Amino acid sequence: MSDNKKPNSFSHPKKEDFTETFQWRIFRIMAEFVEGFQFISNFSKPVAFFGSSRFDESNKYYKEAQKLAKRLAEDGYNIVTGGGPGIMEAANRGAKEGKGKSIGINIKLDGQKPNQYTEESVNFHYFFVRKVMLSFASYGYVFFPGGFGTLDEFFEMITLIQTRAIEEPITVIAIGKDYWEPLLKWMENSLLDEFETISKEDLEIFKVVDSIEEAHKAINEAPGPEF
Repeated sequence: MSDNKKPNSFSHPKKEDFTETFQWRIFRIMAEFVEGFQFISNFSKPVAFFGSSRFDESNKYYKEAQKLAKRLAEDGYNIVTGGGPGIMEAANRGAKEGKGKSIGINIKLDGQKPNQYTEESVNFHYFFVRKVMLSFASYGYVFFPGGFGTLDEFFEMITLIQTRAIEEPITVIAIGKDYWEPLLKWMENSLLDEFETISKEDLEIFKVVDSIEEAHKAINEAPGPEF
């Protein structure tokens, strides 16, 4: 009796895409850290700007970020941002106008490109690598009003200072009392007084100001190896 079954066909086993393996991801993360630290080490007297990516040039905080960045650039500081639109664009724009270095630490997102005022930039695939670079890119940090991303970066920075994960003197300025003071009052009333989850000294990690003149003075008077 004849066997009507077809002989087993031979095929090569499916080749795994190396770029989808966790080993490849580890190498890519390592490479991004190396590239990032090499990049930021090239700049002296850096001041990083944070704030909403939704503000356009008609917004008062966009204008203030542009003016402050220009003044700091004229003083010899280099301006670092996340490289995107809004406050980041305003700061990079001011840096160019003040003849300082306009630096972008960008994230690769669909539809987002470095703003046109960024002169030197580096792009990252991983958000957490970019956050580390922004956290260690400066000795001075300026926060304008923003959304979840801005608040995330603000709390990460003050936590690093509170826990002494960063040893160098760090200056953190929050601009816009109408935006920041309700948050500060909540910290004082709830975190400090009611729940006692922070100390009074923790509230001195950052300074809330209402003008770029105050911010400019605070940065120029701040201690630190580069100031």
